[in-house]
Amino acid sequence: MKDHGREGHQMKLKQATLSDLPSAIGVPNYDRTTLTPGIVHIGLGNFHRAHQAWYLHRLMQDGHAHDWAIIGAGVRPGDAAQRKKLAAQDHLTTLIELRPDGTSAEVIGSMIGFVPVEEDNTALIAQMADPAIRIVSLTVTESGYFVDPATKAFDAEHADIAHDAAHPTTPRTAFGAIIAALAARRAAGHGPFTCLSCDNLQGNGDILRQTVLSLARMSDPALAEWIAERGAFPNSMVDCIVPATGPNELELARDLGVDDAAPVTHEAYRQWVIEDRFCADRPDWDRVGATFTDNVHDFEAMKIRVLNGGHQIVANAGELLGIETIAGCMAHEGIAAFFDRVARHEIIPHLTAVPGMSAEDYVGLITERFANPRIVDTTRRVAFDGSSRHPGFLLPSIRDGLASGQPVAGLALAEAIWCRMCLGQREDGSVIEANDPLWDMLHTAAIAAQRDPQAWLDCGQIYGDLAQNADFQLAFAKALAAVAAHGVAGAIEVYLSA
Repeated sequence: MKDHGREGHQMKLKQATLSDLPSAIGVPNYDRTTLTPGIVHIGLGNFHRAHQAWYLHRLMQDGHAHDWAIIGAGVRPGDAAQRKKLAAQDHLTTLIELRPDGTSAEVIGSMIGFVPVEEDNTALIAQMADPAIRIVSLTVTESGYFVDPATKAFDAEHADIAHDAAHPTTPRTAFGAIIAALAARRAAGHGPFTCLSCDNLQGNGDILRQTVLSLARMSDPALAEWIAERGAFPNSMVDCIVPATGPNELELARDLGVDDAAPVTHEAYRQWVIEDRFCADRPDWDRVGATFTDNVHDFEAMKIRVLNGGHQIVANAGELLGIETIAGCMAHEGIAAFFDRVARHEIIPHLTAVPGMSAEDYVGLITERFANPRIVDTTRRVAFDGSSRHPGFLLPSIRDGLASGQPVAGLALAEAIWCRMCLGQREDGSVIEANDPLWDMLHTAAIAAQRDPQAWLDCGQIYGDLAQNADFQLAFAKALAAVAAHGVAGAIEVYLSA
């Protein structure tokens, strides 16, 4: 056996060492040297590699989609470090599936390159302008689309947007780069690529379309019209719990026999639901479990409101109680009961069942997934960016409840617990470090709300017109008073006993 970089019992992950990995680790059965690119993915983190890249890998394993390989990309300085790690291992990734009863691993090879990360995005624009690229997909976080969380309108005043509008050939943002690439394709006589958002946003394709077209109109209205007429922005729903990678995950990969600088752990569950609206062909992801449908909305509403909304309900409470993981939160009797009660009584009454899954059964499925002790998903990671996640994941259920006269006391308590978290101190007195792009504003409002609850609701970019709803004002004030008087666990107990 060749050495190829063996250290102890671990093998450095590279194309040349795949045959030397432990036999229990699955590896690509296709010739990666024959793959050609068809997708550029911007925001290449753990989730993309555990989800979209895995679906493509499965297709390639079955002998399909070899002309759809992924080129990674990023527009943030930190993405350069990810590029370096992945390039050093030939863009291979070890995926480690964590089940309550065991662990398995496979190496996926659907990614074949990563464009240089540059301030003016020249290399990214050139790669997307290549007519071989037929899809540009994104995972840039819920807050990355320059949308006002209260009005849902495009934020044309943001400094990066103003820059891209004034300097369309040297843009800072992913969207500016997309527009520059589409301009180059139009000038060369090529058609557009499909823009596919894979972020947790209801109507993510519609939101991406709004951002791209709004920015394009600021510099080139004719180009915007061309994109609107010939481009495509399908909505999609993505689902898989994928923790961040840290020392424990690196060690787990080594224990399995592979030295991977960027392994990914994930749960044994995936779902991908996509509108079949592509302007330049697509892989047959439905061959390996994805769902193409004209009714993404019901799927995404169920997932975003129960799973993503549930994450906020669980993580904010757990953070205040010093519980480090989501599984640990679900082991707390009060938090688990809080999630179950709110989900069943205040969220799912406003949802529509999807084929093969009732809303009641979905709550049970999410409870099992949250409680998986093998998934070390930290409360801090899940609670990050509440200023985007609460408006997107929880407030729609509050609006529906108020409109239909249904109860919102538990959802109001979830908002009160988030407010209390933004004071920046756990109940044991330890410090909660800044955990939101708007932390300073939230922290100031949380302090003021201890005297006047309305000060929190008056964060207009979060609550919008909800701040003036008398029923919600009363429910929130009552919940915040309960948290102050009884602590988080006590306030939850009061709610559960009501």
